[in-house]
Amino acid sequence: MDLEFFVQNWYLFAALIAIIALLSLEPLRRKSTGIKPISALELPQLMNHEGAIVLDVGEPAQFKKGHIPKAINLPVNQLQKELGRLEKYRKKGLPIVLSSRVPQKSNQAAAILKKNGFSNLCTLTGGLGSWEKENLPLER
Repeated sequence: MDLEFFVQNWYLFAALIAIIALLSLEPLRRKSTGIKPISALELPQLMNHEGAIVLDVGEPAQFKKGHIPKAINLPVNQLQKELGRLEKYRKKGLPIVLSSRVPQKSNQAAAILKKNGFSNLCTLTGGLGSWEKENLPLER
């Protein structure tokens, strides 16, 4: 590698190193939060074998357009006020899988639940889009 090229473009190499560091640290960050990401193919097994509850944290209009069968709709912006609806699942220790058409909402909801003493939490990797991509059924 030509040293002159490196010196003239040092900021590009610094950005590359920063991006690689951020990408490699993300799995460690998720693991440290205790919130487990699961795939769309793992979800039915978790529901059938461990009694997992699917909590769709999207808006009601999105929920009506299609959701995972047996999912409960509780929008992320109402979650803090409605924690009592989920208390029975927390007491039983059942896994709660958070899903939404917007995966960031699931992560936000998981953080709220974690702060409020919920420990058996999962997020659907790729959100509802990954469920649809695997041609899994939707309720409307």
